[in-house]
Amino acid sequence: MARSNRPRRSSTPKPRSGRVNKWTRPGDPGDEPWLEKARYGVQRLQDLPDGQWHVRRISAVGAAKTYKCPGCGHFINPGTEHLVAWRADHWSGDDASATARRHWHPKCWDSRSFRY
Repeated sequence: MARSNRPRRSSTPKPRSGRVNKWTRPGDPGDEPWLEKARYGVQRLQDLPDGQWHVRRISAVGAAKTYKCPGCGHFINPGTEHLVAWRADHWSGDDASATARRHWHPKCWDSRSFRY
């Protein structure tokens, strides 16, 4: 009879060890900064003639909803790469500026005029 190097299983189940690996740990998306950057894009600060703006590029995979571009008035369909912009120097604070963010086509954002 051939011998096996594998240990035999016992008939009684063993209690699980307290080990946690990357597949079984409870997921908290806030504790992984690289995961947040991959999911939401990298935010950068732009100084423009009309003030400072936070700009984040949204990938085609991350775009899941339909938005209306304020630059051209056309819709940004799901699966289309685009930008999200909000003021960094908003008069009522960061929370108010984040709720007033707008989704732009990259070309519309780059070619917008600063004359009002």
